[in-house]
Amino acid sequence: MSRPPPDAVVKLGGSVLTDKAGGALAVDEALVARLAAELAAHRPERLVVVHGAGSFGHRIVKESGIHRGLSDAASRRAMGETQRLQYELDAIVVRLLLAAGLPAMPVQASATAVLEDGALVHLDTTALGILLDQGLVPVLYGVPAVDRVRGCAILSGDVIAPHVAHALGFGRLVHATDVDGVFTADPRADPRATRIPRVHRGNWAEVRARLAGSGSVDVTGGMAGKVAELVAWAERGLPSRIVDARVPGRLAAALMDEPVGTLVDWGP
Repeated sequence: MSRPPPDAVVKLGGSVLTDKAGGALAVDEALVARLAAELAAHRPERLVVVHGAGSFGHRIVKESGIHRGLSDAASRRAMGETQRLQYELDAIVVRLLLAAGLPAMPVQASATAVLEDGALVHLDTTALGILLDQGLVPVLYGVPAVDRVRGCAILSGDVIAPHVAHALGFGRLVHATDVDGVFTADPRADPRATRIPRVHRGNWAEVRARLAGSGSVDVTGGMAGKVAELVAWAERGLPSRIVDARVPGRLAAALMDEPVGTLVDWGP
């Protein structure tokens, strides 16, 4: 049996783990357990897991406005409450990863992160490197974090994942979402939509124009922005793959570097 490539950061989308649209504070434990089993069966030698906040973060952030900063006592309490909710979500995810046999170790990214007007300017990865050397699987997650300008901003899993992968010298990033890659149109609304197997230097301009031209393509709640971010990291040497985690075996296939979903790189 072939072995997976030596390292990977896997980003588990909040819309996969929770009922992000409905807002219920509940985790799809059966689905997460299945993903945990796929991770355990096809685990790279070095693995970092990052997950989104889903319903545990988006509702309270939208209602409180803490992504725009701290303005009063209520917003300061909301910052703490948002972090507390992320503890709850992460505890469930880590429990399921441990049950699958993975030596998962929860790590609070906001403990060392500093943002400036919403942009990440510092996130210490020293401890992550040591955890990996000890054979552990660090598990990070989207959080409210200190911001030099606003007081508070949201450090999303989509930002954490490539930053950590690049800082640790990892060779790839897997985005496990609720859509099987990048499509020519919204596959939920247009039966003629086709998957784009690879976004690269040669077709990025065309793909970018297509994504910008149709808001309905953003079926994950921001596919255009997600792909643009991944392309920027691909230019720096970090390829990534977007797959539908709801399909059994899809995450396992991505870990084995099989041609599933959409690959984002910067080759010709």
